[in-house]
Amino acid sequence: MFIITKWFGVFLIDEDNKIVEKILFPKNIEDIADRLERINNGEILEEELEITRGRSVSVFKRRLSSIGEFIEDFEDKIDFDISPSDFNYPMTLLHDASIRLMEKLVDEQLRSKDLQIIQMVDTLDELIHIMNLLSGRYSHWSILPGSANQLVYLQNLISQVDGEIHRLQEDIDSLVQIVAPNTSSILGSILTARLISLAGGLKQLSLLPASTIQILGAEKAFFRFRREGGKPPKHGIIFQHPFINKTPLPLRGRYARFFASRISLALKADFFTRKDIRDLLRRDLEEFSMKNKKVK
Repeated sequence: MFIITKWFGVFLIDEDNKIVEKILFPKNIEDIADRLERINNGEILEEELEITRGRSVSVFKRRLSSIGEFIEDFEDKIDFDISPSDFNYPMTLLHDASIRLMEKLVDEQLRSKDLQIIQMVDTLDELIHIMNLLSGRYSHWSILPGSANQLVYLQNLISQVDGEIHRLQEDIDSLVQIVAPNTSSILGSILTARLISLAGGLKQLSLLPASTIQILGAEKAFFRFRREGGKPPKHGIIFQHPFINKTPLPLRGRYARFFASRISLALKADFFTRKDIRDLLRRDLEEFSMKNKKVK
């Protein structure tokens, strides 16, 4: 006897090409997608273990070699076909399950890149901190008489750290443009990476309302406002972008709100639809600036 696994179930077949036993999978998208994923990962399904328990069987997939005698390329020689329609499984179910599996794989790939971005941002901040320490040390040391020769090593070290900072910034730029092309087109790669890091990932960031994105990075000021009163912060790290920091002070709140709304739209396109809306985003920002440039 041998077993054949289809997307809708597992079948035990005898030498006369008759179905001896079958275990059909649940008729829902998630369960089918889960089994397709596990098969793609080379795992043995519970249904395959159950149907072969206590039996001597032949298998045609290497991933099943631990539960039966593996016969390579034998499946192609068998004149036997099992149709999903015979068991009332519509092909639309396979289509929907395949799409669900693809979405899950994309999510996992993005999550992996998210983690890389977060680590790269943390490393960049550490390098910048080291650079500031070395530069400060250099400034203090350079004022001492006869220190020129001793400063050569420190100069070389500063140059090396500076080179690593620029290399890491380039790596962040390349990765962020893959993960969040729409957002980085208006916000820039480094600021986009910092937002992803602050939120803990692209998915988490894309689910935040625009009002939260607007003040992300200003948590200390926000909690101080909640505790002590006064004025709430108008913006967080997005203030570092020229769209806001080059705007007259009275207009910065308005610009920050609009900018955050466009960032939110870009993030949803980057994570959920993967649709290219870069031209739309740039046009929105340009029209907003033109409309408000005469406002004092």
